[in-house]
Amino acid sequence: MKRKVIDMKLASLSDHTTLDAIPQNAAFLACTGVGRVAGLHANLTAPTLVAHAIRRGEGKLSADGSLMVQTGVHTGRSVADKFLVDEPSTTSNIWWGKINQKLSPAHFATLEGRVQAYLQNRDVFTQDVFAGADPKNRVRVRIVTTHAWVSLFARNMFIRPKPSERAGFEPEYIILHVPEFEADPAIDGVNSGTAIALSFAQKKIVIAGTQYAGEVKKSIFTVMNWILPERGVLPMHCSANIGKDEDVALFFGLSGTGKTTLSSDPSRRLIGDDEHGWGPDGVFNIEGGCYAKVIDLSAEAEPAIYAASHRFGTVLENVVADPCGVVDLADRTLTENTRACYPIEFIPNVELSGRGGQPKHVVMLTADAFGVLPPIARLTAPQAMYHFLSGYTAKVAGTEKGLGKEPQATFSTCFGAPFLPRAPKVYGELLAKLIAEHNVSCWLVNTGWSGGAYGTGQRMAIRHTRALLDAALSGALDHAEFHPDSAFGLMIPQAVEGVPTEVLDPREAWPDKAAYDRQAADLIARFEANFAGFADGVDDDIRNAAIRSAA
Repeated sequence: MKRKVIDMKLASLSDHTTLDAIPQNAAFLACTGVGRVAGLHANLTAPTLVAHAIRRGEGKLSADGSLMVQTGVHTGRSVADKFLVDEPSTTSNIWWGKINQKLSPAHFATLEGRVQAYLQNRDVFTQDVFAGADPKNRVRVRIVTTHAWVSLFARNMFIRPKPSERAGFEPEYIILHVPEFEADPAIDGVNSGTAIALSFAQKKIVIAGTQYAGEVKKSIFTVMNWILPERGVLPMHCSANIGKDEDVALFFGLSGTGKTTLSSDPSRRLIGDDEHGWGPDGVFNIEGGCYAKVIDLSAEAEPAIYAASHRFGTVLENVVADPCGVVDLADRTLTENTRACYPIEFIPNVELSGRGGQPKHVVMLTADAFGVLPPIARLTAPQAMYHFLSGYTAKVAGTEKGLGKEPQATFSTCFGAPFLPRAPKVYGELLAKLIAEHNVSCWLVNTGWSGGAYGTGQRMAIRHTRALLDAALSGALDHAEFHPDSAFGLMIPQAVEGVPTEVLDPREAWPDKAAYDRQAADLIARFEANFAGFADGVDDDIRNAAIRSAA
């Protein structure tokens, strides 16, 4: 099987001759400022890119035909190395701070120029793609990289133009991706040899010194978070699916909280697994692929994602295999943040248009490392806004450089602070408006721990979480009895079919009730401290919905 797959890839190289024959002085390269390169590999197909990657030693095939690559020291996003260019036309609207660090136009010009020089006379792989399934809110992007596998990643992750759309494709944003180029802080004005620098005014992105492909994906998400609010569209770090009655559900959450897993539901069509826009015409996927975390992935619990991760065309990042190419998804040798990148059509039950109507449900996912939040709670609109602005979860080991082996409690406003170029209030006000206009039901779901904190309790069973979501999305909970939990005042159901009663009330799941009370009080104090940072900028109803201690 493996031999046949390899032979197929090598045979497919016959299609790269004409594609690579684009004149070196064409506008295709001129818009990047690169000039002459050794070889221009433009918009190659998946088989050709896999063959190039293997021939160049960038990766190897698994026993099932997926392309396995390693990203070196960077196995997650390098958050301390992200910069926005401080330009007169955009600076007043940027949320400056630790997340959005300033880079002067002069330093950006220097960095870009040095990267362009680096690309001279090298093999270059490019992909022309769209971000945004809604034609009214679509951005044309050209990714230029020195790695064939990154070009395949981009082809999988974004929306591929139809043949008729490729003719005369003029990119709005250009990414120069040079993972082996080391930035120089003394020259380029950055913090290290790694730099992710974005200019909204020039519509250019430079990614240097990191092979982690998630930087490409999230850079474009940052662009969409900049563009869409001015159009009255809310960009969201969420997954989305649609039921048989065309009812759309949104799942907010950070990496590791279950967006991909829970939205890949055999009874509902997947719209997308990570990034969406929500506006007057409904919901649309920003991407054309999935970037699933696959550590401990099982065929029994997550069959669709498991199958997609074991087929040709998929890119596996930092996944370990035996000498025969059989992958071990439980192996953490390289990182906890192992990933599979595949086109969305690899999921069998998918909405290929990437679009849906107005949402009926908003679900906010949190992986509570303390094990004290309920597995599901019904939220009022003000409570939903409070939790959206709080963005509480646990950062799972490996999703960012520098994290240890244990989850760390964190608050990431709008469930996506690292990708927000504008102030959180901009996104919060848009969400509040949309929830009110469309009478959306809101839920808080804990996919983290139960019966104890991380290390003593158990991770919430996926079957229980799915049962709770099924009950919420189907309307079974609409007439259920609810009561407030003892610590947070969140409304939790008395009973849900398929879920043990003691699981529904987090305090009852703890053997030591006094220990639960102490841990809950600790988390409440964290919520209060975080809320103090934005309490003055929100309405009274949100302030009144805030989690607070009983004292």
